[in-house]
Amino acid sequence: MHDRGSYDAWLIDLDGTLYWQTPVRLLMAAELVLLAPHRIRTVRRFRQEQERIRREPVVSAANGCPYEVQLDRTAAALKCSPASVAAVIHQWMERRPGKWLHLFRRRGLLDEIAAFRAAGGKTALVSDYPAATKLAGMGIAGLFDVVVANGETGGPAALKPDPAGYLQAAALLGSLPAKCLVIGDRDNADGEAARQAGMAFRHVR
Repeated sequence: MHDRGSYDAWLIDLDGTLYWQTPVRLLMAAELVLLAPHRIRTVRRFRQEQERIRREPVVSAANGCPYEVQLDRTAAALKCSPASVAAVIHQWMERRPGKWLHLFRRRGLLDEIAAFRAAGGKTALVSDYPAATKLAGMGIAGLFDVVVANGETGGPAALKPDPAGYLQAAALLGSLPAKCLVIGDRDNADGEAARQAGMAFRHVR
């Protein structure tokens, strides 16, 4: 366990960290099967492309942001337009899950974040997926001073485990890496990014 009083900033992952991901995925899978089975292939391929990008050298701004690359590759594989992929992803991975995210929030962790902020701590959300719709659905957008989310304005130049997103969040908060605590559910992504950035890591299981 870390002495959380040693840090002036908490940098926090979203998916799987701020809510219990397994029940949400199961419920969304059921919705897809019942309501839009023709969209399953798009959602699955989109997730697969993200994992491929995660394992590659950094996707820099010169090549487009990681989210745009993800959309383009998914569209190419499925022989459709990036805009049509983006519409499906927004509906089925951002908007529709909102009702479930609210039910499966990690309330204990959210209470900790609120208490940390109340005591003067700085907070940032760092996500490999768009975050605004999910944060609004969960009713927790106000918990974060900074949001660095792939697919949104000012998003990271690379996906975790590259440390770009966490370093960007720390800079925006005006915090040194050594004074930042990363909180996430994936040691091979959030944890490795934290280590590369010179930050501490708290693994949420």
